[in-house]
Formats: sequence, C-alpha cells, structure tokens
Amino acid sequence: MKEKIRWGIVGLGNIAQKFVDDLKLVPDGVLTAVASRDIQKASRFGELNNAKYAFGSYQELFNCSEVDVVYIATPHTSHAELSIMAMNAGRNVLCEKPMGINSGEVERMIASARKNKVFLMEALWSRFNPAIKKVKELVDGGIIGNIGYLNADFAFYALDRDENGRLLNPSLAGGSLLDIGIYPIFLAYLILGYPEKILASSKIYKTGVDIQTSMIFEYSNAQAILYSGLTSNSEMKAEISGSEGTLYLAPRWHEAQEYSVEKNDKVERVQLPTRGKGYEYEIEEVHQCLRNGKIESDSWSLKHTSDLIRIMDEIRKQTGVVFPFEE
Repeated sequence: MKEKIRWGIVGLGNIAQKFVDDLKLVPDGVLTAVASRDIQKASRFGELNNAKYAFGSYQELFNCSEVDVVYIATPHTSHAELSIMAMNAGRNVLCEKPMGINSGEVERMIASARKNKVFLMEALWSRFNPAIKKVKELVDGGIIGNIGYLNADFAFYALDRDENGRLLNPSLAGGSLLDIGIYPIFLAYLILGYPEKILASSKIYKTGVDIQTSMIFEYSNAQAILYSGLTSNSEMKAEISGSEGTLYLAPRWHEAQEYSVEKNDKVERVQLPTRGKGYEYEIEEVHQCLRNGKIESDSWSLKHTSDLIRIMDEIRKQTGVVFPFEE
C-alpha cells in the first residue's frame, strides 16, 4: 500500500461531500478521483475537493490504477451493480448502506469480493461512532447486567418530498425501512444478536413504499422495540436496559456525541464528540484493514451485513413491500 490510501468516489451528492470533508481529517487518506455520468458535475466536485481526476463514467474511475479504494455513494438500487463492477476491476470497495436491496444482491457482492480477493465493507458508519462503540463495550462488560429491553427509533417528516425522488419512489427502493430503519435494526443486532423471532407492521404510502414500520425482535431473554418513519419526527434517543441499570445514547443516537449510564439512582453522562460529521471513523477502519491485508472488517464483517439484509428481507416479507424490479 502506498504512503497515502487513494480514494475514488462515485455518486457525488450530499453524502459524498460530507464523506470527503471527513476524509480531509484523516492524514493517511487522499481523494484522488471522482466520477459522475455528468462530466461537468464530476469536474465541479473534483475541482472543489482537489481531486486529481474527474471522470464522466464510473467504469473509467474503476479502471484507474491510481485508486486504491472506491466509495459507492449512489442510490440504493445501483449499489450492487457498481460495487461488482469496481471489484471486477480490482478495486477495494466501501459501499453506502444498505449494501444491497435484498439478500440476493448482497450475496452476489460478497461472492465478487471473494472471487476478486478485494476488500468490501458496508458503510454503516454508526458501527464506528465512538459513543456506540463504548456502549457496546460497556454492555459486553456487564455494566448493566443482563439485557432485557432495547428501544431505538429513527424518523423525520418526508411526505412533502418529490414522489419520484429517492425516499418515496419504489423504483428507487424507497421507504423508511432501507433508508433509516436499518439503523435501529443495526443497534438491536449489535447488542442482542440475530433475533429468534421478528414481528413487523408497516403503513404503506400510495406509491407502494413503507412510510412507517414498527418492529418487535424477540430474543430468549429480551425484546427490542424498533421504529422507522417518514410521517413525523421522533426523539431518536436509544435505550438499552438491563437487570442492573440502563444505558442511553443521546439524540440523534445513530451519530451520538454522548451516552449516559443510569444505575443505583445515579446518572453519569459521558461526552464523546466526533470529529467532523463522524465518517472519519469508518474511513480509519477501512485504512487499517487495507494496511493489514484484510478483505473484510472484523467490527462490521460481511456476515454482519448479510445478517442485517436477511432481517430486512423478513420485515419486508411480513409487511408486503416488494419493489417493481424484484417482481
């Protein structure tokens, strides 16, 4: 690996800019190439962020030998196709979540990573958030005893959005579940593991996407109550409660800057602010894996990603959400 790890980015929207801003905080990483189907957009983005190359096609970037790893920041529906194209060109890949629309896509992506012997990771940035990492350590260390209850939500109002846009359009795999429901599901999975039983109910919008989804995950000695929605805001404070106390992740918990421990009638608040927006930590994980010759992360492995999409497949099966391209 060269002195600096050289990044390419495809999909040059808001999340890509936030990612690049945080990449600038990582000393051993550099933005080398950007690509868009609109060469003018690529050129503007590249010039703004000092990228060496700006390409008018994704394949050109994937073929660029000066790119060590590609960040896929396009809409959900192109994640699998573009990731596989990149891996077939020998590129390592960090793919925005959800990595695929369904288990079939994710398994094809994993197979491509194995075949091409390249690194692949889902960009589930919350896994590397300092407060969430610390809460996971505390739970595993038994600080609040045996976990009996977990509650997490993620919601904002989006019914005023363009119905042809990413959130409300079924042809773009819209709806609350894949876009934001993945976060509460991730937290339950991180803390409690794969559920023994899943119960789910959704409100379906006129376009055919879910705009509210409530979930109960059953475990042998615990339940997780989860929610995602596009019809209103929610508090977005996560609670993990055990036999000896409770841990809270402060709102907006998926990018938490603070956690608290409530135990023996005392509350201890601990601030763990992120640098930048918080993408720096997943970037550092990718760098560490690449420098150590790993083709997947231990902290957020391909098995973890596979489990997560299987859970979401089951929820969509129960709530009847099928996207047009899946029929």
